[in-house]
Amino acid sequence: MFRLQDVSLAHANGFVALREIALAARAGEQIAIVGASGAGKTSLLRVLGAALRPSSGQLAVLELDPWAASAVELRRLRARIGVAHQAPPLPPRQRVVTAVLAGRLGSWPWWKGVASLAYPLDIAGAAAALARLDLDERLFDRCDRLSGGQLQRVGVARVLYQQAQLILADEPVSALDPTLARQTLQVLSADAVARGATLVASLHAVDLALSCFPRIVGIRDGRVAFDRPAAAVDAALLRELYASDSGPSPASSASAPGPAPRAAANAAPPGGCWR
Repeated sequence: MFRLQDVSLAHANGFVALREIALAARAGEQIAIVGASGAGKTSLLRVLGAALRPSSGQLAVLELDPWAASAVELRRLRARIGVAHQAPPLPPRQRVVTAVLAGRLGSWPWWKGVASLAYPLDIAGAAAALARLDLDERLFDRCDRLSGGQLQRVGVARVLYQQAQLILADEPVSALDPTLARQTLQVLSADAVARGATLVASLHAVDLALSCFPRIVGIRDGRVAFDRPAAAVDAALLRELYASDSGPSPASSASAPGPAPRAAANAAPPGGCWR
């Protein structure tokens, strides 16, 4: 699905966000990326989503180097990548049904996209995606009438409707309570399994990462600190990942010496979190 070899990313102001990243995933894999704020998790997802061009290194996503591709090839590639944002970029006055249907704008012909903006062309499809997240009753609401957590779930519904081959989720459940967050990740995971899609999610909640994903990648200071099965991620590894100059700074209670090993040992199988 993707391969990064010695990929680095330096911003225009000189800040180095990623340093010599080597990472690969096969079709159908499910990976959680964990690490402190500012470690490079979002930058890594944006590189994988062909939204940021690496400063150096080699990159292939869905068998294509995005930055050696033509404009048409790049547009088609991005249509095969679904992105669930922490703060979904949804116009406030847009209807939820239109926001969900926008998931396929990249694969529809231009006239169908324009027509759907005027009148939703697949109301049933949008409703079905929302129903999987218990949001179908908000189908015709405006986005500015929704809470932050509801907006995140609309963003996830858009990715479900898109049926992308590579799903990149950047803190997609940060505004949800623990139960709803787990349920939403279960839906994303089950959808990816059913279609053989690859799912990569960055999460601050380490307990969710350990219990919902079979493979965990730790990012620290723009580098891959570890890449292990969830069962092999223990409290000591997490303390080192989140340690700061002033001492350990775990992202959640799962990083504490007690719960973390238990969560890792009981990592969920591919396709869903433990209930």
